[in-house]
Amino acid sequence: MEGNLFAQLPGATLAEEQVDPLLVSNGLRLERIVSRGQASPPGFWYDQAEAEWVVLLSGAAGLRFENEHEVRTLKPGDWLLIDARRRHRVEWTDAAGPTVWLALHFPAVD
Repeated sequence: MEGNLFAQLPGATLAEEQVDPLLVSNGLRLERIVSRGQASPPGFWYDQAEAEWVVLLSGAAGLRFENEHEVRTLKPGDWLLIDARRRHRVEWTDAAGPTVWLALHFPAVD
């Protein structure tokens, strides 16, 4: 299997984030996520049973954790590990071009 993470990006208007599964195996899920100005709905928080490692490949985004007042601004190359059940939200993504994420979801380790 092969591909290119920047191939077949959606056009300038995108109603919601595009999530493309790249690999699913033994409790691991690797996804390419493309955003174009999307954000989490008001009052919505992700609260995932899995841990998630995410890297921003292009564009820009603002991510906030429930227990933090400041929004973390992500630029290409920035990555972070989100522990399972750590509530977070996407405050904004770049509307001028595609924001491409690579997200690896995996079982929480106790």
